[in-house]
Amino acid sequence: MNFSTSKLYRIPLQYHILFWLTYFLFNTFRWGIYFNDYGYSFKTNLLGFPIHMTLCYLNILVFMPYLVYRKKYLLYILAVLSSIFIMVIIKFNLTYLLINHDVWPEGPETIDKLSLNYTIDMMIGELYVITFVTAIKITLDFMKEQKRVTDLEKSQLETELLFLKSQISPHFLFNTLNNIYSLSVEKSNKAPKIVLKLSELMRYMLYDTKNTRQSLENEILCIQNYLDLERIRNDDRLVINMSVSGDIHDKEIAPIILLTFIENAFKHGVNKNTGKVVIDIKFKVKGNFLHFTVSNPQPEITALEDNFNVSSGIGIENVKKRLELGYNKNEYNLSFKKKKNIFVVKLVIKVT
Repeated sequence: MNFSTSKLYRIPLQYHILFWLTYFLFNTFRWGIYFNDYGYSFKTNLLGFPIHMTLCYLNILVFMPYLVYRKKYLLYILAVLSSIFIMVIIKFNLTYLLINHDVWPEGPETIDKLSLNYTIDMMIGELYVITFVTAIKITLDFMKEQKRVTDLEKSQLETELLFLKSQISPHFLFNTLNNIYSLSVEKSNKAPKIVLKLSELMRYMLYDTKNTRQSLENEILCIQNYLDLERIRNDDRLVINMSVSGDIHDKEIAPIILLTFIENAFKHGVNKNTGKVVIDIKFKVKGNFLHFTVSNPQPEITALEDNFNVSSGIGIENVKKRLELGYNKNEYNLSFKKKKNIFVVKLVIKVT
């Protein structure tokens, strides 16, 4: 994972100050108890903490971005060890000159010059501080990266949902305009009424379906407008049985999903059949779920062919994709069945 060095500055300055101040007080208190001399502990920590901070920020801002993230691991190890060694020399000399000639009172021996044991012990201590601070930095960067990825996935999901939704209106409009064209050729007086109903539907699709959820009541009203349009176009040969039961108030659903199934029922059940046609539509709310059913007769001539293809058209495929993207798997169940040349779509979907 590639962490930008600039991400360090996304942590507010006051948090850096608070961290180092807390760490300084803790260390001063700890070594004050050990030496039984809080003054000495304060002075040694006051000298040592700028060294700690220099090494930590040098590692975070320079060594990791320019060596670790570029996979120059050997150079990184050499750079860290070299910088720690240099800082140990500086710490030794400053302690000797400014605080006490006994620069290692907690050690096993009294020294007044740099020794191997002192150097190793101090380097391990500095390495501990660097590792601790670096672990915090990596953890914070990882959390930010995870949030960035999550936000990106959410944005892509919303974009894909908008794209799929935008495909529905042209698909529906295309079919309806074909109907209007046919009636216009026949110079039917039904054409103006259909245009008016189409206008109401398109107004709903353009202005009332921008959100990811729409009220169930509005969806049913939209469907009723569509059914009125189909009744005008098909006259007495069409029988529509529609029932609504349960509490549909204050319920929400992804827009235009139900209409797509109904439009598909008319496309395959009415347009490809002659004679009287019955379309059954049921809305039943049980608790937090809507049980939606629409059934239509199979085409008289191409029933077998449609049995395999009716659930794989552009509109239905878009709905399937929108359900996958907009709902969890346990929030909906879609099924297609054929019973005695009647094709049935059943959708159980969460509406809260």
